[in-house]
Amino acid sequence: MFWLKSQTLRFFSFAIRQSESLFKIVILRSFEWLIETTTPDGKTKFYPTEKFSWALDVESRWREIRRELDELIKHKEKIPNFQIVSPLQYFLTKDDDWKVYFFYMYGYRVEKNCQACPKTAQVLKMIPNMKTAFFSILGPKKHLREHRGPYKGVLRYHLGLKIPEPKESCKIRIGKESAHWEEGKSLIFDDSFPHEVWNNADSHRIILFVDFLRPLPFPWSALNRIIIKLFSLSSYIQTMRKNQKIWDDQTLDGSQGC
Repeated sequence: MFWLKSQTLRFFSFAIRQSESLFKIVILRSFEWLIETTTPDGKTKFYPTEKFSWALDVESRWREIRRELDELIKHKEKIPNFQIVSPLQYFLTKDDDWKVYFFYMYGYRVEKNCQACPKTAQVLKMIPNMKTAFFSILGPKKHLREHRGPYKGVLRYHLGLKIPEPKESCKIRIGKESAHWEEGKSLIFDDSFPHEVWNNADSHRIILFVDFLRPLPFPWSALNRIIIKLFSLSSYIQTMRKNQKIWDDQTLDGSQGC
């Protein structure tokens, strides 16, 4: 009887994983194709900042965010590596040179971190349909090989917070187009295109990293919200939430950090 229950649980676990994979491959990619072929900016890689009126408002408060960041990174060892929170990132990074400080994970608020950086949390509310947000801390000489984001239904927003000089030492490439970060300036792009990132400087590159819903006409906008909601319930996001909580609990009880 125990063996039968065990095998049944394994079967359902496998079925759930396979259904999520099928959902991702068939539903997500089909919808991405619709976005790319039926919307005016479906093939746009980098977006002009002025297309999003809220970006200038966020830029106007970048120094407030930077002050909270400066306090936070005094204890950088308490900030987890990306692959600790999201094991899928082992594809990109296995060392201590890409750290992340999450505020939101696909709509889920990381309460402890938002309370620690109240000004940043306040600014994030200014971004319409914001779903994911964190400080992205990329170490010196760190290279992220070509990869793509999980879903075209969101656009990616970067706000430069701590950018080494010269700015050309840090860059992102999408296809044949490249861009550089600047402190206090926005960078908005479609991360569903394969892209590559370099920090060739001798110091950290730190940005505010945000995913927000891609503006779409109805009915695509409604379908997009449904897909995002389903994605937030996936084992991928739930694992990230669990790993973040484990890290927070370890940090609070003193077993991690200083």
